[in-house]
Amino acid sequence: MTRRTDYGFRQFAALLGVTAWQLRLAQEHDLLPGPDLEGRRWSAELADRYADSGPRIVAAFGEDPPVGAAKAAARLALRVGLDVERADIEVLVARGDLTVISRFQGNPVYMLRDLDALDPDTIASVVAARKGPLFDSVDARGAATILDWPKGVFERIAAERRLPTDQLGRYSIDQVRALAADDEIADRVRRERDRTARLRARRTRERCENTLRDWLLRCNAYLDGAVTEPPKVAEAGRALRALAAARAATARTPDPQSPHSDD
Repeated sequence: MTRRTDYGFRQFAALLGVTAWQLRLAQEHDLLPGPDLEGRRWSAELADRYADSGPRIVAAFGEDPPVGAAKAAARLALRVGLDVERADIEVLVARGDLTVISRFQGNPVYMLRDLDALDPDTIASVVAARKGPLFDSVDARGAATILDWPKGVFERIAAERRLPTDQLGRYSIDQVRALAADDEIADRVRRERDRTARLRARRTRERCENTLRDWLLRCNAYLDGAVTEPPKVAEAGRALRALAAARAATARTPDPQSPHSDD
C-alpha cells in the first residue's frame, strides 16, 4: 500500500477524528497549524505530528457546533423563561459575560456550553435593562420565544384560554410560564409539531420521488436516442439527498395513528 503524502481539509479532520467545524476552530485558536503545502493541504509529516490531537480538540470545543445569535437567544429564552433577543446576546458579549468563539459568514457564533454556563440573573438583568417597565410582560412573539412555539400556535392557545392582555395587548410573563409548565398543552403542541413535520416531510418526499422518476425517464430517453442531451447528474444527486433527509425526518416523527408507531 502506498503511504499518503498529504492531506486535504476533510482528510486531516478524519485523521484526527474530529468534525470540520472542530478542525476549523482548532486552527483559529492555534491548537493546530495551518496547511504547509500548496492547495491548502497538510504534509503527511505535519499531519502525523498532530495525529493524536483529536481528544484535546474535542475537550476544548465540545461536541456541539456553535450557534449564531438568533439560536443563542432562543436557547437562553427557553432556559430562563424570558424573551431574550439577539441584541441581548450582543450586550452579554460587550459586558464580557459571553465569548464569541468564531464567526460564520461574517457573523459571530457562540458555544452552547458557554451559553448554558451563563448565570440566569445575569441574563435577566440584561433583558430588564432593555425592556424597562415592560419586563414583566411580553407580546405574542415574545411569548412564543419563551415557549419555543410557533407564534400562531401561541395566539390560538392564548385565545382558547382567554389569557388577558394589558392596554398594549401584552401578556403577563407569569401566565406564559404557566403555559410552559402545563404538561397537557406541551404534549398537544408536540403532537401538532410532529404532525406538521410529517406533512412537510411527506410533501418533500413525494416531490423528490417524482423528480427522480422524471430523471430516470430522461435517462431512458437518452439511452434510446430519443434525446441528444443526457439529464444532469447533479439534479439527481440533490433530489436523492433531499429524499434521504425527508425519509429520515419521517422516521423521527412516526404517525401516532400508525399501527407501526412506537407511540
